[in-house]
Amino acid sequence: MTTNTAAPAPGKLTAKGKATRTRILEHAAELIYTKGVHATNNEQLRRAAGVSGSQLNHYFPSKESLVLAVIAWQAERVLTFHRSERFTCFDSLDAFRAWADFYVGYERAYQEGCTLGSLASEIIKTDLDVHDELASAFDQWRVIFRDGIARMQQLGRISPEADPTRLANLLLAAFQGGMLLAQVARDIAPLKDALQSAIDYVQTFATSPDRGVL
Repeated sequence: MTTNTAAPAPGKLTAKGKATRTRILEHAAELIYTKGVHATNNEQLRRAAGVSGSQLNHYFPSKESLVLAVIAWQAERVLTFHRSERFTCFDSLDAFRAWADFYVGYERAYQEGCTLGSLASEIIKTDLDVHDELASAFDQWRVIFRDGIARMQQLGRISPEADPTRLANLLLAAFQGGMLLAQVARDIAPLKDALQSAIDYVQTFATSPDRGVL
């Protein structure tokens, strides 16, 4: 007799099943963030999400399946936000400034940090086989920036000499590092300075007379 350890595909769940699964993920992400992966157990999660042990095992038969789902869930939230119309595909410096202004102006940013970054820093220390999923999530985030900068080149807004991949790495690293330092200092200034410096560097490649973007 074999035991099925695969979690059911979200697309095959009923509306009620999807709602229950999402509720479990929300609480799992919060518990992992506050207590860590190893200190988060089924009993805590069952109480927090208001589900039975059989329900939890049905949706997530192993801790690895749960952590993988939390990564995918958090990543989808972050990526959906960055792909929204408010940043117009990041094809201008103004779009990057709007992105920076959002996080700098978010009053709880230095308390909550980056949900995906915080999750990664916790999970990366474990022996769970989830590193590829974490890397993929950050790669997709980086691609959003890279593609935006490439479009800026196509539109003649920045010089062809700019390297979209390197600039995307810079912006993502500035965000993650600035957010971490902001959390440590409990002050938004490190994030503000890091993002402003990164965007200022991207602006050095601008082709308009005032080195800005129309």
